[in-house]
Amino acid sequence: MVTEENTNNFAILMETIARLRSPDGCPWDRKQTHTSLKPYLVEECYEVLQALEEGAPQKLCEELGDLLLQIMLHALIATEDGEFDIEDVVRRINTKLIHRHPHVFGATRVEGVDEVMLNWEILKQGERSGDESLLSGVPKQMPALLYSQSIQRRVAAVGFDWVEEEEIIDKLAEEVTEIKQASDQTEKAEEFGDLLFTLANVARRQDIDLEAALRAANERFYQRFSYMEKVCRQRGSSIGKLSLDEQNTLWDEAKQHVK
Repeated sequence: MVTEENTNNFAILMETIARLRSPDGCPWDRKQTHTSLKPYLVEECYEVLQALEEGAPQKLCEELGDLLLQIMLHALIATEDGEFDIEDVVRRINTKLIHRHPHVFGATRVEGVDEVMLNWEILKQGERSGDESLLSGVPKQMPALLYSQSIQRRVAAVGFDWVEEEEIIDKLAEEVTEIKQASDQTEKAEEFGDLLFTLANVARRQDIDLEAALRAANERFYQRFSYMEKVCRQRGSSIGKLSLDEQNTLWDEAKQHVK
């Protein structure tokens, strides 16, 4: 029985979700499948990310709970289908963590984070089948910039990386030149892709999360443009009625007010 005192019990959470999926439970929860839940899983991940970026602990606590619900629902559906249960999920991640941290749970000695990452990739490679790529475990459904940094990080962990950062900066200049020289739209799109991929590499080398950096830039643009609209309304005008020079002047004003 669920009481106010035991709602923090993991077993009670399992019972609650099982009740929701039971014949006398919630019609919405009963009809869900792995496929129908996919958009909710993605949405909850982004809401957790937003709470992290806002630095809001209580919101993060709530959003992690919503994400946990998605995990529990998928595990329960798998249990109903006779595939696996939540205990299998816990067992596998626990086993994986112990196996991939021999410097903590075993006798392996490491010298810093770089060696930890190299050992991690070597251990992961040993878990793959002989013809499976090092990159195969990175989901291609990830946002493109995040995917770029993820696959670059993996190959860098086994030594496939630029030696000097200046070499990548030079590569950026090369990619810009190739965009200018592109003969058609298809070639131009390809060169833009190469430029973005190289930018992702520069960001990775400087320990910058490019996806987060771009989201922050998007938010700054949103706030600054909203400021421009607000000022125009106060002056009885609109953005579209301003000349380009007036728009640029107002944009510079917005940049001063919205950092």
